[in-house]
Amino acid sequence: MRFMKLDEVTRTVGLGRSSVYKQMAAGTFPRSVCLGGRSVAWVSDEIDAWMQTRIDERDGEGLHVPDTSTG
Repeated sequence: MRFMKLDEVTRTVGLGRSSVYKQMAAGTFPRSVCLGGRSVAWVSDEIDAWMQTRIDERDGEGLHVPDTSTG
């Protein structure tokens, strides 16, 4: 586990700065950690988990898909 600064987070997840902060405010992106003063960072494990959740959603894992087969 390590801290990631905003520029690394945006490069890693493919979102822009404003999108990161909007999603944080909406509760759909990991919150930053205050490092002191005006310095913040994100926990790498939380960013990895957020990305894995996006992949799982894409692949249909964790989503209930009704069985439409008959018989």
